[in-house]
Amino acid sequence: MKNWKSISLLIVLGALLLVAFDGFYIVDETEQVIITQFGDPVGDAVTEPGMKFKIPFIQRAHYFDERYLEWDGDRNQVPTKDKKFIFVDTYARWQITDPLQFFKRLRDERGAQTRLDDILDGETRNAIASHDLVEVVRTSNRDPKSDATITEIVEDTLADISVGRDSIQTMIQQLANERATDLGLKVLDFRFKRINYVEDVRQTVYDRMISERNRIADKFRSEGEGEAARINGEKERELQTIESEAFRQAEEIRGEADARATAIYAEAYNQNNAARELYNFTRTMESYNKALDEQTSLILSTNSDFFKFLNDIQE
Repeated sequence: MKNWKSISLLIVLGALLLVAFDGFYIVDETEQVIITQFGDPVGDAVTEPGMKFKIPFIQRAHYFDERYLEWDGDRNQVPTKDKKFIFVDTYARWQITDPLQFFKRLRDERGAQTRLDDILDGETRNAIASHDLVEVVRTSNRDPKSDATITEIVEDTLADISVGRDSIQTMIQQLANERATDLGLKVLDFRFKRINYVEDVRQTVYDRMISERNRIADKFRSEGEGEAARINGEKERELQTIESEAFRQAEEIRGEADARATAIYAEAYNQNNAARELYNFTRTMESYNKALDEQTSLILSTNSDFFKFLNDIQE
């Protein structure tokens, strides 16, 4: 009897432990819970954190994240309105706002991710196909931050936009939320992660960009060569002006000096006969010094003025 009582007590204690283990569940601050009974939800969602009780072995707790969740879209090839094929990579943030409705429609987060793939990828394709590439890439009609010359060259390539990337992203988010109203979730944010040309046309675009930059470089080079020619021309003209003015001033100074020397010579020459004789003598001696050396031979007549003082020395 004692053995049977001990065995019965152990069975009861084990059953109580199983009931306690399966009957209680804990709700974290980051979670929300739906209780189901035989697969059907029972009551409202449990969002208050703490320890809760459910009927063991009959009811089941389904946990859902209450935080912001991430959706990362596939890299899809999409045509724009102006027939340009591009790769679009997107991402979004979403949240479960109605756990009960979310469980009824999607069951779990994996089902939600699949449904969001259909909704967001579809709305992205529709939005891209409804707008030109420049609308998808640009956000505003801001002026390029460059010097005036470059602005004049590239201003024709910056077409004005009427919508812009930010508005297209907001539009996709709004349309996705309209389609997800009965899913118990909400798209909080949607963004284009990356936009690029497809491989077939990327090289063509690069070649066109290179050609455009070469055209700009040729224009700058041509303008630089013209400016250099203008500067060199001004330099030569200024140099000739300076040289001409310097030559004129030098001739004026030389003329004034010659006139002053002539006046001094004339004044000294006309003082008296002795002064004139001395002047003639010194000038003749200077000419001897310049004209004669050890290897010079002169043939002069005895009546030559140049021989006059030499003749006097011999006498």
